[in-house]
Amino acid sequence: MGLSLVLVASLAFGTSPAAQAMTLEERGELDLSAYRVTDTDASYFDVEARMSELGGTDNSILLQERDKLENGPSCQQLLSLAPITTRLRIPGYYPSPKEWELASEPLFQFEDSVSMLAGSYVATGDDYYAECLVSFLDRWAQDDALTDFHYDPMEPQAWFATESMIFAAGMAYSLVRPDIDGQQEERQRIETWLNDLAHKHVAIPGQPGNSCCNNHFYRRALYASIIGVVTEDDELFRFGVSAIYSALSDMTDEGAFPLEVARGRRATHYQNYALLYLITNMQVIARQGYSIFDLEVNGHRIHDAVDFALTIFEDPTQLGDMAPHEQYTGFLKDNQYFAWMEIYQRRFDEPRISDFLAQVRPVYNRSAGGYATLYFMQPDAQDHLVMDDEKRETTAFKGLEDNSPSE
Repeated sequence: MGLSLVLVASLAFGTSPAAQAMTLEERGELDLSAYRVTDTDASYFDVEARMSELGGTDNSILLQERDKLENGPSCQQLLSLAPITTRLRIPGYYPSPKEWELASEPLFQFEDSVSMLAGSYVATGDDYYAECLVSFLDRWAQDDALTDFHYDPMEPQAWFATESMIFAAGMAYSLVRPDIDGQQEERQRIETWLNDLAHKHVAIPGQPGNSCCNNHFYRRALYASIIGVVTEDDELFRFGVSAIYSALSDMTDEGAFPLEVARGRRATHYQNYALLYLITNMQVIARQGYSIFDLEVNGHRIHDAVDFALTIFEDPTQLGDMAPHEQYTGFLKDNQYFAWMEIYQRRFDEPRISDFLAQVRPVYNRSAGGYATLYFMQPDAQDHLVMDDEKRETTAFKGLEDNSPSE
């Protein structure tokens, strides 16, 4: 579309190179009127083109992922899962990890179910999975599921947990929506439900200096963007875009997100966690025709944050005085956190990402992008999986373990 994003950013924020934290008021004053939904059928990747590419590939990794999904789930079995209609209340993760995991199991089951149906459709082209996904989501829509969640500034976990359920549903639905013939009433109910749910959820601003503006804001922005697209809601879409402006405005000259690296020994984890949602959101926005990956605010671009994350993975001392140098690195062995890398690498050739992904593929995230390797990996990027766990640890994570005291 050729929108001059650097000019827009300069008009909005001035040209000072100093990082500045954007307040809720400043965010509300952003003029994002140039952004609107241009194609309701454009998901976060070109589904038709990717299905064609997968159909002609001999890449063993992609074939393995495709084969794994060819015998997809039973629709009847999935439809037996009861929608969550009771008031959702979940304990905090860090104070009560076991209780949090138990309470979250039905939520994770929902996210895995919608992601698997969408993945099975992309892998096979079988309308059975697309129609099942519509039927599955319609059941939740008819019951007005997820709309009754507990929120208190001191107990935000249910609000946090529903974030990923909303964008999991929106992203999965966006993959099948253009190819569904019929089921018009079901589609209308789904889109009305998703839109109402997104508006209700996003109306809670979060806490200043925390959930208003940190990774949870980026998560809300992701569902706002994708649901804005599928329901042709420019207000939601612009909320999604605002997160990119806010993140770049807040970024330090080193490329750090201040609210993320303020998390002490988990600074590295949260710098990466922010990218998981920002990059995925930017992919959604870019598919609407905007050069969002070129956006520059106060001299800062998303590539600076990517470079900083990769740098502190390898050398936590580069955090300087922003965080302890003894960083928790357990997240580096959990490939769900690197779905953003598959998206980024499809667009840009970053050797450090190439080397890292080679050790952790195939990448799957049950909510933020689903089967990322299947959807985004270039067929010539890697021929075989690294199956040796010891090699994974000594190659992908070389130099990191010495900096990670046991938790």
